[in-house]
Amino acid sequence: MRGCWRRRMTMDKGKRVGAAVALAAAIAIPAEGLRQWAYYDPPGILTVCYGSTTNVQKGVKYSLDECKARLDADMLAAVQAVDRCAPGLPVPVLAAFGDAVYNIGPTVACDTSRSTAARLLKAGDLRGACDQLPRWNKARVAGAMVELPGLTKRRAKERELCLEGLAG
Repeated sequence: MRGCWRRRMTMDKGKRVGAAVALAAAIAIPAEGLRQWAYYDPPGILTVCYGSTTNVQKGVKYSLDECKARLDADMLAAVQAVDRCAPGLPVPVLAAFGDAVYNIGPTVACDTSRSTAARLLKAGDLRGACDQLPRWNKARVAGAMVELPGLTKRRAKERELCLEGLAG
């Protein structure tokens, strides 16, 4: 653990966030897939490219460059949100929660009144926080909360990456 801590302390914030964005994108890209035309995801949110929901226009085809730019900007915003809520996390933990925030919003990492994971992050119990990720595998579909197999797989990958950040 001491080696990881020293690496965290010596890596400047920009590099930490950049590394976390790259790791998080490596989870998001295969989980989301690429769709250049807007579509409604299972909960009914208009989505495009690699899962972007920011300013999506129905009926517009997005270029590969536009999709990459959307992923970069949206993932950066997600990772920065986690870093504001729980500053100084190891890069893999920051990346795992960054991908979760990219996918389901900041509640999972930041809302201590509604998320056990957020409370555990704030308390410094990183293992406990990582172990909470699989619980966030549901979405509201037709008015009911249901487990989605894609979310179950994605949360498992996030948890695995998150726990890697504690090894060493």
